Amino acid sequence: MNLLQPYYSARRIYREYPGPFWTLAVVTFIDRLGGALIFPFFALYITSKFGVGMTEVGILFLLFSVPSVFGGLIGGALADRLGRKGVIIFSLVMTAGSTLMMGFIDSLQAFYVLAVLVGLLADVGGPAYQAVVADILPEEQRASGFGLLRVIFNLAVVIGPAIGGLLATRSYLLLFIADAVASSITALVVILFLPETKPQRISPQAGESLARTFAGYGVPLRDATYVFFILACMLQGFVYLQMNSSLGVYLRDIHGLPARGYGLLLSLNAAMVVVMQFWITRRIEKRPAFQVMVAGTLLYAIGFGLYGPATTTTWFAIAMIVLTIGEMLVSPVMQALVARMAPEDMRGRYMAVFGFAWVVPSALAPLMAGVVMDRSDPRLVWYAAFLVGLASAAMFQVLHRREVRSGAHAPAEAAASGV
Repeated sequence: MNLLQPYYSARRIYREYPGPFWTLAVVTFIDRLGGALIFPFFALYITSKFGVGMTEVGILFLLFSVPSVFGGLIGGALADRLGRKGVIIFSLVMTAGSTLMMGFIDSLQAFYVLAVLVGLLADVGGPAYQAVVADILPEEQRASGFGLLRVIFNLAVVIGPAIGGLLATRSYLLLFIADAVASSITALVVILFLPETKPQRISPQAGESLARTFAGYGVPLRDATYVFFILACMLQGFVYLQMNSSLGVYLRDIHGLPARGYGLLLSLNAAMVVVMQFWITRRIEKRPAFQVMVAGTLLYAIGFGLYGPATTTTWFAIAMIVLTIGEMLVSPVMQALVARMAPEDMRGRYMAVFGFAWVVPSALAPLMAGVVMDRSDPRLVWYAAFLVGLASAAMFQVLHRREVRSGAHAPAEAAASGV
């Protein structure tokens, strides 16, 4: 066995991708590390600091998510019109300031007000991030590129919850400070090292108004196949969002699992992605994209559904393993589908519309789950997640059959735009 083989493999992978991609990878790691310190413990923080139930946590997620719709739409249009880099920097700087303010607020009502501001600012840069990947990678590399970014993204999640758990035992304020510092460092890296990637040939024509740029959102919203795809992803999001909102509180209150145990489950999820994501992406990239989405979403349904009957730590871990395999199938393929469906001159806006697939579940899923957990049998949340996951998988199957009838079996890294 050649002991240098891992080194040669890593060097080969590094050379496959352009320099700006690796700059974006560094940016992704630092920014996600800050988020991974705080986000998994957010519901635990709110319920313990303000002495409220999951219904109030759900309201906060709603207040974060609804304004983010407008933030994403603004960011997507500006990324297409003005460029990617400036939008990303603005989002990072504003997020750092607002996150730091969250750590010092002692009133739940004031927290509600700040949540609206944070929600508006946090997603401004999201479409620009995704547009950068589509700008710098050719179509055949996008699924594996998104897969690599997910590995880096989750490497931060392996480290983040563990560090966050230690900081939280000392003071939750340290989590907010650390996240703000990470966002500030990320902004500096973007300023110094990330080039503007917006293609010059799609610059707005002279005299084109900003209103006309926003009017371009009518194109993805009139694309029936794209809208159906967004709806399927939205149902999937209702299932997945429970992992970082309801699951930690459910395991603590119903099964007595401490925050450290929940953090270890999230670290298991992230570690599997780090170790297996790129390997899996390489092996599914020739498969029809929607067929992969069906398989991954079914595993979501099974994994989250298992938390209903599960009562032991072993079964909690098994459920996490199952849903994580589904996540590794779904995430890079889903992003590659969006990149392929989007015309070159509208990538930012298509990415922003895709944000609805996460914004709507972020707004409603924690609140709906919170009401169920506070007023009924908490296990019903996980049985409902199983059924919603099945519905989402069925919708992806419809898209797959439509693709088969059209005679275009789009592989996972180059999904057809006109299914």
